[in-house]
Amino acid sequence: MLFKLMVPVLIVVRVLEELGAIPVIARVLEPLMTLVGLPEAMGLVLATNLITNIYAGLMVFFQLVPDYPMTVAQVSILGGMMLVAHSLPLEVRIVQIAGVRLIAALIMRLVTALIFGVLLFHIYDFFNWLQHPAELVWQPEVQQVTLSAWVWQQLQSFAMIVLVIASLISLLRFLRWIHVERLMIFLLKPVLRLLGIRPEAASLTIVGMTLGLSFGGGLLIEESRKGHINKKDIFAAMLLLSVCHSLIEDTLLIMVMGADISAALWFRLIFSLTLVAVVTRALRYASDTFWQTYLVTGTVSAPHSAPTDIAAETSTINHEVAERG
Repeated sequence: MLFKLMVPVLIVVRVLEELGAIPVIARVLEPLMTLVGLPEAMGLVLATNLITNIYAGLMVFFQLVPDYPMTVAQVSILGGMMLVAHSLPLEVRIVQIAGVRLIAALIMRLVTALIFGVLLFHIYDFFNWLQHPAELVWQPEVQQVTLSAWVWQQLQSFAMIVLVIASLISLLRFLRWIHVERLMIFLLKPVLRLLGIRPEAASLTIVGMTLGLSFGGGLLIEESRKGHINKKDIFAAMLLLSVCHSLIEDTLLIMVMGADISAALWFRLIFSLTLVAVVTRALRYASDTFWQTYLVTGTVSAPHSAPTDIAAETSTINHEVAERG
C-alpha cells in the first residue's frame, strides 16, 4: 500500500519541480515569513520543503543563506517549521488514507507549523535567546540532478525502505514474542491517557515518532482498515505524528542547518504533546456528526474487536502475528 501511494506522488512532485511550481508557492508564503521573523526569501526554502522533503529544503537553504545572514534563533525557527510541515503530497495522503479528512490533515501540518514558528519567534525574542549569527555546520556541493539520476535515487530509497520495514517487522515480532510491548504500553498508559490515545495505537505511534510518519502511518493504515483501532484514536495518533515524527533523522538534519536543539527536539516535543492533549480534550465534547463531517471518514464508534485491557490487546497482537507468519 505504501509503495502504491509513494510512486505516483513522487512522480507528480517531480513534474511540479520541472514546471517551476515551487517558486510560485514561495511567493505566496513570503508574507507569512514576517510573522515568524524570517527573511522573505526563506519562503522558497519552506515551499520546497512543503512540496518535496527536508533534504531538498536544505539544498535551497544552503544556496540562499550566504546572501541572507541569519541568527541561530531564526535558523531554529525555520528548522522547527520545516520539521512540522514537509513532504505534504506524500505524508498528508498517508494521513488521509488512514482515515483523517483532507482538510483536517492539511491543518495538522500547515497551521500547526505556523503556530509553532510564531511561538518560537516570541520565545527567542522575549528572552533574547540565540540572537548571535548562525554558523553553517556543513555546506553541501550543489549539483543538478538529471532525470536518470533522480530515478536511480528513488530506486535506492525504495530498496532502503524495504530493508527498514523488514527489519522493523522482525523487531516488532520479536518484541511481542518476549512481551516487551506489554511493558511499553503499561509504562506509557499515563501519557497515552493524557493525549487521548488508547493502548491499541500505542506501539504504532511510537514507531512513527522514532522512524517517521511513512512507517508509522503505513502500519496505522493497515490496522485502521482491519477495524482494530477506532477513528478517534487514529485521529489523535496522526495529529501527534504529523507534528512530531522521525525524531532521530529529521532532528539531526535540521541541526546541520545550524538550528538549536531546543527547537529541533525539546520545544517540538513539548509543543506536540501539549497540542494533542488540548485538542483531544476539546474534541470530547464534539458530536459524532462533527467528527464524521470534518475530521474523519467512516464511523467513529469503537471497533467491536478492540481489547479492553493490556492482556487482551497483547493476546490479539500475538494472534495476528501468528496468522501473518
